[in-house]
Amino acid sequence: MSHDNSGCTDARPTSYPCSCCDLLLGLDGVHVEHVDRRDGVLVVTVSSSATPNGCPGCGVVAVGRGRRRRVLHDVPGPTRVRIVWRQRVFRCDEDSCARKTFVEQIPSLVAHRGSITKRAIAWAVGQLRREHATIEGIRRQLGTSWKTVWRAVESELVKLAADESRFANVTTLGVDEHVWHHVDPRRRGSRELTGMVDLTRDSSGKTHARLLDLVPGRSGTAYAGWLKERGDAFRRNVQIAALDPFAGYKRAIDDTLQDAVAVLDAFHVVKLGTTAVDEVRRRVQQDTLGHRGRKGDPLFGIQTILRAGAENLTEKQRARLHAAIAVDPAHDAVHVAWQCAQKLRSAYHARDLAEGRRIAEQVVATFPTCPIPEIARLGRTLRRWKDAFLAYFTTGRANNGGTEAVNGIIELHRRLARGFRNRENYRLRMLLAAGGLAP
Repeated sequence: MSHDNSGCTDARPTSYPCSCCDLLLGLDGVHVEHVDRRDGVLVVTVSSSATPNGCPGCGVVAVGRGRRRRVLHDVPGPTRVRIVWRQRVFRCDEDSCARKTFVEQIPSLVAHRGSITKRAIAWAVGQLRREHATIEGIRRQLGTSWKTVWRAVESELVKLAADESRFANVTTLGVDEHVWHHVDPRRRGSRELTGMVDLTRDSSGKTHARLLDLVPGRSGTAYAGWLKERGDAFRRNVQIAALDPFAGYKRAIDDTLQDAVAVLDAFHVVKLGTTAVDEVRRRVQQDTLGHRGRKGDPLFGIQTILRAGAENLTEKQRARLHAAIAVDPAHDAVHVAWQCAQKLRSAYHARDLAEGRRIAEQVVATFPTCPIPEIARLGRTLRRWKDAFLAYFTTGRANNGGTEAVNGIIELHRRLARGFRNRENYRLRMLLAAGGLAP
């Protein structure tokens, strides 16, 4: 099916379609010569204007030697699109020039020796970033190979990742680790990666978390090494450093971010309290019945209730909780542990930060002396992390929640890709997916 321009007011006397086709194509430096459809593929033939061109070797104006056809993959619509570029060929007549022939280059159209148009690459990057696409899915739409798509996309991502401006204006920094593969580390390297996340708030106080980088290993050394690579200006700009209760990351912050306030993540603190309650429940279960929890056991039946917030319990759930505790006096330890966890949780739910800090200080002061060993151990942990624990209430509720959200995006894209074998490809893809390649 060839293009018919009989109804266009700008019809040309040549074989070119009308200028509206050039506008619809939207490619700079070329104009449309012919459009047709072949076997379900839209084929658009384009060429550049016949203007003088200097030899890239010596600069002398070269002589045209005709054109050659070069097929490019373009952004697909309802069907695949092929751009047939009638690329000009030149001959250099300068005797002293080693370059005898060369072809024209239009960087805005396609990279040198590339087969995918620049705008198709930009479209593919956008699909990977915003639409959760995969390289395989983009390959299928473009009608080319996986390697062809990835090589074109990878070159763009490498340039974006090398741009140091994306590290500017980071005032709140989060850190966390995740497992990126589950095979033998001798074959694929360290299973864990440490991820650094920008948690800086905007002018309205909202956090737009974005992944800054991924480095191999789960250690303070890995984190400190990355911080040192960023330079003094970056480290001086960081005012708040959120982290999970991992001593290695805390040492890295103390050693390299001396001016930053370390903040212990609220979610993980509450999780420590919930874990302590679970440990008390299991211990009392063993002491009273001599086995692990089974269906029908009082404490086993309320394990999910013990993990919930008191304000979220229904009357029926409260009745079940009190009934299970009343079965045996030994169960009182479970109830006390649950109340301690609720008190810890209430510090974060206090509307007033001053009130929340007061509750947190009470927790640090009283938990270490609790007769229940699991709660006493929790209290000692919080006392050891006291400054980072209380910093939540002096930094406007700074936390590592954005980092956990970024980890969720990473998990999604790893599943979409059915896993990764190359760590650098993984790093680039996750930086793109989690917004790390834009300032």
